[in-house]
Amino acid sequence: MMEGMADTTLIRRAAASTVAGLFAMTARLHPDRIALDDGTRRRSYAELLDRVRRLARVLSERGISAGRRVAILSENRLEYLELFLAAAWTGAIVTCQSWRLAAPELAHCLDLVEPTMLLVSPRHAARLDGRANVLVYGEAYEAALAAATPADGPAELDPEAPLLILYTSGTTGLPKGAVISHRAEIARNMTMRAELGLAADDAFVAWSPLYHMGAAEFSLGTLMAGGKVIVVDGFDSGRLAEIVATDTIGWLLLMPGMVGGFVAELTRRGTKPVGVRVCGVMADLVPAADLAAVTTLLGAPYANTFGATETGCPPASSDLIPIGAAPARLSKKQSPFCEVRLVDADERDVPDGQPGELCMRGPTLFSGYWRAPETNERDFRGGWFHMGDVFVRNPDGTLDFVDRVKYLIKSGGENIYPAEIERVMLQDARVADVAVVRRRDPKWGEVPVAFVARRDETLREQDLHALCRAQLAGFKQPKAIHFIPFDAFPRSASGKIQRHELEQRA
Repeated sequence: MMEGMADTTLIRRAAASTVAGLFAMTARLHPDRIALDDGTRRRSYAELLDRVRRLARVLSERGISAGRRVAILSENRLEYLELFLAAAWTGAIVTCQSWRLAAPELAHCLDLVEPTMLLVSPRHAARLDGRANVLVYGEAYEAALAAATPADGPAELDPEAPLLILYTSGTTGLPKGAVISHRAEIARNMTMRAELGLAADDAFVAWSPLYHMGAAEFSLGTLMAGGKVIVVDGFDSGRLAEIVATDTIGWLLLMPGMVGGFVAELTRRGTKPVGVRVCGVMADLVPAADLAAVTTLLGAPYANTFGATETGCPPASSDLIPIGAAPARLSKKQSPFCEVRLVDADERDVPDGQPGELCMRGPTLFSGYWRAPETNERDFRGGWFHMGDVFVRNPDGTLDFVDRVKYLIKSGGENIYPAEIERVMLQDARVADVAVVRRRDPKWGEVPVAFVARRDETLREQDLHALCRAQLAGFKQPKAIHFIPFDAFPRSASGKIQRHELEQRA
């Protein structure tokens, strides 16, 4: 303890807010406000608090305690958010499973985190056959809640305690689990609201998968602040048009590939939005004309941000594209809530105008990858998180994206590493070599395309497509397969395939 300072143990306890604590306080302040709405069911904050406390008891009775993992495999539904809050109440960790994954991918993600319990919707229940301690949404779930005694107040936790594990694509071909703490979730909510000017009672539409950062974190933030989360089962341009005509929305997420269709739907309906403060994400992958059209129709600027599951909306989350603008450049503005460095291969800061890998530190940062010590040591070297993205800092302080240190394909809001697809194709002994590259796509922004060298001429495109369909999620399927001679692969002096040259052929 420093001279002249009070007992830091008590100070730390007084500063240790958690997601559950903030939600509980909001529910007591605004018990009659609507917290959740899926179009057919509505739950007030008081009702949601009661259900969360009952679910917390159910989790405890099924072996879930602080630090234990509970997995969920479900489409977007109100119960998904009940689990987030009940886990926060008990100190458990929710591992959010993607229903898009093929069976081997899902098995890897579950085996990585070793969940004590699993919750699943009827739609996906068959995929968990053979797993123990599974609770299915519907009659069994409602009966369990009805029989449970509401748990006492939320557990006292260190804010560094993990709350979510969200999966990201892996450079080696297998997903990694990014650990998000209570501290990070609270900081991300505060940062988003401060930078985008969102009000505490603004509604949020959770239509993108709740196993992703976008819907998961903004839903939690809304429930901590006192707004309404409108849950939608996937992208539905007609439903979104209805919602913006009736509710004041804080941030309306729109992914590349969906903006054009939403513009057409708003135009067809002649929708008059009640009020949208900010719209969109990933502006770099949206045609400029669509940016101008959607901002005009919604009367809201477009978020020109650059973040990640690992960082939240920062490090570059302070720029908004004005209503009606079709920008030729999409320079980013650094968030004031984090520190940023651009470094070269020797970890030295680069001067303005020179490309460097973006490194960040700040309160929104995640807590590393689950059970991946070597990856964490590499990516957090020097006490900074290395994002694997190359930027240039301009004289005015803005940041321009250059490329990715780790070659990545961003397709409709999903991240794909080439190794994920290459690993599967190389299982066929007739493949001598394979390289997957990105191709621009008017709907999805980017899609994967494969170049393959054959050992055996009997190998056909349909053979590789079948192999990929069996082991990879739909969005990872290569949209084209090109057979080329082995010596036609462009390579560096060290023999590494030059993907950017292949992109020109794609």
